[in-house]
Amino acid sequence: MINRSIKAIIFDLGNVVIDFDHTIAARKICGLNGKTTQEVYRLFFDSGLTALFEEGKVTPGDFFREVKKLLSLKIDYASFLPIWNEIFFLTERNRQVYNLAKNLKGSYRIALLSNINILHYNYLKNNFSIFDVFEYIMLSFELGRRKPHPLIYQKTLEMIGVEAKEVFYTDDRPELIASAKELGLAGTVFTGIASLKKNLLSIGVQVN
Repeated sequence: MINRSIKAIIFDLGNVVIDFDHTIAARKICGLNGKTTQEVYRLFFDSGLTALFEEGKVTPGDFFREVKKLLSLKIDYASFLPIWNEIFFLTERNRQVYNLAKNLKGSYRIALLSNINILHYNYLKNNFSIFDVFEYIMLSFELGRRKPHPLIYQKTLEMIGVEAKEVFYTDDRPELIASAKELGLAGTVFTGIASLKKNLLSIGVQVN
């Protein structure tokens, strides 16, 4: 029996619709400043600076200038962009998620909710055909908050025009699913297409 109470299905982007690996960039940076991959990752990707960039509170230019100081880099902006952006790749698992979203479109409101910065988003738009299936695209740098802050989920529900109980959400990070469930959204941690379909079927969402 189809569950008519579910009106929207929200997908995370990274490691769900497209895969990425920050260490690709970290290794390239290591070759420029002599630091280890672990040092670069800790200083850079786990930093408050990157968090602010993903919330749209730092411009790309200011982000680059701070990165240069933080990592002792002697490169220009044009050289930095491919290092920063070329960390994404499509897998068969990603293609299966895309096809699932495409099949669900029409019966449900299909949305994307991502912690992402403007440079990564523009790069993905220009290089990967993955966004056309989503009717609603909610991005942290546009909304001013990152998951798991409650406000980003609340803004997402408002934009889609649904209540929390009418949503199913999948994300590869357990803590983000947990925070969404606290607000009343149904959800599951994404581990693969088979388990995702099983969880959707368990709540009455028909999948092919």
